[in-house]
Amino acid sequence: MMAEPAGIARAADSLRSARSVVLCGHVDPDGDATGSALGLTLALRSMGIDAVPTLADDGPPPAAYGFLPGFDLYRPVAELTKPDVFVALDTPTPARLGVALQLAQEATERVIIDHHPDSACFLSSVCAIDSGAAATGELIWDLLPALGVVPDRDMATCLYTALVTDTGRFQYTNTRAVTLRHAADMMEGGADAHLIYRHVYESRSSGALALVGRTLSRIKVANGGSAAYSWIDDDDLIDCGVSLAETETLIDQVRQLRGVDVAFLAKCTGGRCRVSMRSKGAADVGAVAREMGGGGHCAAAGFTFEGDLPHLLATLLPKLPMRA
Repeated sequence: MMAEPAGIARAADSLRSARSVVLCGHVDPDGDATGSALGLTLALRSMGIDAVPTLADDGPPPAAYGFLPGFDLYRPVAELTKPDVFVALDTPTPARLGVALQLAQEATERVIIDHHPDSACFLSSVCAIDSGAAATGELIWDLLPALGVVPDRDMATCLYTALVTDTGRFQYTNTRAVTLRHAADMMEGGADAHLIYRHVYESRSSGALALVGRTLSRIKVANGGSAAYSWIDDDDLIDCGVSLAETETLIDQVRQLRGVDVAFLAKCTGGRCRVSMRSKGAADVGAVAREMGGGGHCAAAGFTFEGDLPHLLATLLPKLPMRA
C-alpha cells in the first residue's frame, strides 16, 4: 500500500489540533521505532504540544539508543492519562502495541504511521501507511513540512538513526534512491552520520561481544543448505551480563553466512522464543512470520513463538525454503 499525500496531510491536521499526544512504537522497539517516536516527539514539542513517548513493553527503553535526543522523555504507560491523540509508529497490528493498546483505545483520536506491508488501519485511525518507504522515519521526515516544522539537528539525528538501522546501513533491498536523498537531507539538517554509526554499531559492551561469539559458534545449516540459524537463551544473557535490548543486531551476524537463502535467530527466554528472520534472496520471510503470528517485510520479519527451541525448529523449518 502506498501512502497518499492525503494520509500525511490528515495526520498533520490531527496532530496540529492536539493539546496532548502520546507516541508509541512496537514491542521490542528497534532503531526505527525508537528514532521515529523521538523525532516526532521533538517536532511536536517544538510546536508547543505536550508530546510524550512511551513503550509497548513494561521494561525500559532500549539502552542502545540512549544517545538519541529526547531519550529521557520516555514515560511508562502506567504514568500516562488519556491523550487527545495517540500515535502508533512502525506498528502494523494492534497486538504489537502491547501494554499501550488500552491507552490507544482510550485516546480521543489515533494516528498510525507505518511502512510495513501487512500494516492495517486499525482502531478507526487516521493512517499514513507507505509500504514502499524504507523506514517509518522516512514518513516522519515527510510529515514535518506538513506540520510546518523545520527539522533541527536533534530531529534529524533521531530520524537518520531510524533510517540507517532499518536499511541495514543502506545495504538492504528496501534502500531506494529516494532513501539516500532523505539521508542526505537529514545530514544537511544536522545528523552526524559517523557519530550515529559509532553509537549504534561500535559501542557494544564486552558481554555483548561475548554473546556474538556464542551466537556465531552455534550457527547451524538446515533445509539442504537453504537456511541458517542460531539461538541464545536465558543462561547466555546471564553469563554475558547482557539484556535482550542489546541483541537487536545479532541476526545480522547470522545472515552473513555465504550460500543460504534465509537466516534466523531465536532468542529463547522465559518459555518463549522471539525470532528474527532475514531473506537473502527471493524467499518471503514476512509471509512466514505472518503465518507464525508475527509480521514484517519480505526480506526482514519476526514473530514470537510460545515454546522452546526444539518445538520452534520443528514448526518453523518446514515453512522455509528447502533445497533438494
